[in-house]
Amino acid sequence: MPVTAVDTVAKALAPGTVDAVRAAGGFSGGVYLRARTPGLLRLAALAGLPPRLLRPWWRMHSNRPYPLAEAFRSGRPVELPDAEEAMRRFPQLMAGLPYPFGSLYEPVSHGRDRFGVLVVLRPSASGRPLAEADRQRVRAAAARIGAELARLDAAGTSVAWDGEPVPVQLPAEAAPPVRTGHLDWRLDTGDLTADPELCRILGADPAAFPGTIAGLEALLAPEDVYGLRALAHQAAEAAVPDPAGHRMWLADRDGRFHLLELARHPAPAAHPAHLTGTLVDTGTGPAAAAGTDRIAAGVLSADRLGRVTYVNHRAEALLAHPRDALLGRVLWDVLPWTGRPAYEDHFRAALIAGDTVHFLAHRTAGSWLSVTLHPGGDGMTVTLSAVDEPSYAPHSVVAPGGGLGSPADRAAVLYRPVALAIALTEAVTARQVSEVVTEELLPAFGGRQLAIYLLSERHLHLAWETGFPQGFLDRFDGVGLDARIPGVETLTSGRPLFFESMQRLAAAYPGIPLDAHVGARAFLPLIASGRPVGSCILGFDQPRGFSPEERTVLTALAGLIAQALQRARRYDSEAALARGLQDALLPHRLPRVPHVDTVGRYLPGTQGMDVGGDWYDVVETPRGLALVIGDVQGHGVSAAATMGQLRSAVRAFALAGSDPSEVVTGTNRLLIDLDPGQFASCCYAVLEPATGLLKAVRAGHLPPLLRHPDGRTEVVDLPGGVVLGVDADASYPVTEVRLPPDGILALYTDGLVEQPGTDIDLGVERLRGALAAVAPGSLSAAADRLLDVAGRDADRPDDIALLLAARRPEPGPSEGGDRP
Repeated sequence: MPVTAVDTVAKALAPGTVDAVRAAGGFSGGVYLRARTPGLLRLAALAGLPPRLLRPWWRMHSNRPYPLAEAFRSGRPVELPDAEEAMRRFPQLMAGLPYPFGSLYEPVSHGRDRFGVLVVLRPSASGRPLAEADRQRVRAAAARIGAELARLDAAGTSVAWDGEPVPVQLPAEAAPPVRTGHLDWRLDTGDLTADPELCRILGADPAAFPGTIAGLEALLAPEDVYGLRALAHQAAEAAVPDPAGHRMWLADRDGRFHLLELARHPAPAAHPAHLTGTLVDTGTGPAAAAGTDRIAAGVLSADRLGRVTYVNHRAEALLAHPRDALLGRVLWDVLPWTGRPAYEDHFRAALIAGDTVHFLAHRTAGSWLSVTLHPGGDGMTVTLSAVDEPSYAPHSVVAPGGGLGSPADRAAVLYRPVALAIALTEAVTARQVSEVVTEELLPAFGGRQLAIYLLSERHLHLAWETGFPQGFLDRFDGVGLDARIPGVETLTSGRPLFFESMQRLAAAYPGIPLDAHVGARAFLPLIASGRPVGSCILGFDQPRGFSPEERTVLTALAGLIAQALQRARRYDSEAALARGLQDALLPHRLPRVPHVDTVGRYLPGTQGMDVGGDWYDVVETPRGLALVIGDVQGHGVSAAATMGQLRSAVRAFALAGSDPSEVVTGTNRLLIDLDPGQFASCCYAVLEPATGLLKAVRAGHLPPLLRHPDGRTEVVDLPGGVVLGVDADASYPVTEVRLPPDGILALYTDGLVEQPGTDIDLGVERLRGALAAVAPGSLSAAADRLLDVAGRDADRPDDIALLLAARRPEPGPSEGGDRP
């Protein structure tokens, strides 16, 4: 996305995000937007929390079992007032964020366009939902975001988001002033008058100030520009001017912090988009600074984006960084050791749960600190003191570049196996298992590369890879179990292999091909119930140690992965059997009949790779040409077998000369006798080719579509009856319809029109429009066009069957119905 587009979209998100957080009494909020990758949502804006702390949640697939994804799929808000409700409904969310908090997820839409989801995090409410008035304010904020995104999209600005989230500062509490500057801002024109003191506070020459809001924004840290726009929106939209003003902390380009207060112009005749403001420079707070410099502990403060706002002398000494190098910088950027996964988890706990958190941190070799985090509405205060190296510290932690190992570190990784285990229970195919490992395991341990090899006939075959140079792993695909490479030996020995650097890997396996990365490698055996399944390779960008805790956790996770893959292979075998059965039962060639062309299509589902019971058929009967389509409830071998039985029953009744009502009634009774509890829908029609008279019956199935020669397309009104298999005495009325010359009749199953979170009637209407728009001519081309949109969906949950019949004025060679 071009920089200008990122900036434009971010400014559209910031005001609504801040409004929603304030309305819900929250401490953080953000907006996820659709990415260019189908089915993927990405965090576009985040207020009140450092984006780095939520890095594992920057990406979210819309089919995952998370409240964010459910809100996007369904188009309905999801509210979780506390951790208990969240654990009951979305255990994977709490496995990754095991803190007491409440949350609200509001779809961001405009008309039929769904752009993403607005998320608000708030303190735990112990089962009490948000007040209705506040929920309406959050919903209104989401609606404003949706309307602005729709306007940008219509104007040609892409609102798909593929980059990192933009941080947004939230309004802050007031502070005692030291220096003050004033401004006068017209929102409609962008003109801004700033007094000399304001310019001097921000380090600008008053004579050179351009007198525009752009000139002011150029003096601020980039992340505060979005927050400033949001604050201005609040002040301008206030029902009455707030005498206390609207406040936020701003950082200038040098990292110094100042408090800005904005309010609507007090004059009654002033334009509603006319704001006045005061910029407060609190300096270093001489009295407070003197007090904290007298105590033995180190003290620093940071805002909710992680930017350091204050450092006392003792903290400078303990951190071995001068104050000037810390102020205005993001804590994890200037002090990299604070960004270790375990320590990040402590910062997350403090800022999300709002409770004081204490832990021991290993800063450098031989240097340990006692760290206490005191969170607040505007950020957190951190107190530091030096401590001796704890007796429990393993060598991998003490040594430079080591891994994790303190009790706090161990606690931080405890929930990782839980999150992965929950996700693996929902993965059905080998591909889904691999995707879960990529999304859950790699971020948990800071890995960047993953490869999974599966064992087949004493050879390891590459089943999944990500992060490796293209083609690098091909040379290892299909290697035998006698090869001396770590991926084979970890499986044959049953022992995981860990290499802290590529040099150690090369020393252990001289001559082994290496890629350009210089980091560490972990080779894990995939063994389930004592049977070898394959091996898993984790790659890291930098050399690192593996603590005993990490080795234990990774080995246990490898066992979970192996069990999931073994289950997936059994499922894949059953799916292949069901597909073969279904393929054998569906017609491969439809009869060629004068005056009528017919074309059938079948498209298997992709989500879960399950096989459904969809079928179609064309049968020459004594009464005319029978056109049949149906859908058996369920998936798998059982559904495919039932489908075959129903297709045979329909053909038998039809060939016996039964009328349409008798065909469906007889099939209904047969299904009840064969398999009580199994359901199926069906649409059966008999066409007289010469006259175009169509007699149709519907049993709980979607109504057919009829396209007239002039392109006008309608949904055929068939009263119909209940689905097959429910009521042995059900009746199925016959409806007569006329198929004109050059008209097209379309029979289809729900997989073609059903989408998660969308009313099926909208899907039928889209299909009707697509059929109306097809060019006259080839019936095969028309079928392909109707399947085109559904075929591009990578996560289609259901199978699709489509049968088209066109009546031709003159007899001619039929296109037939060969199934591709």
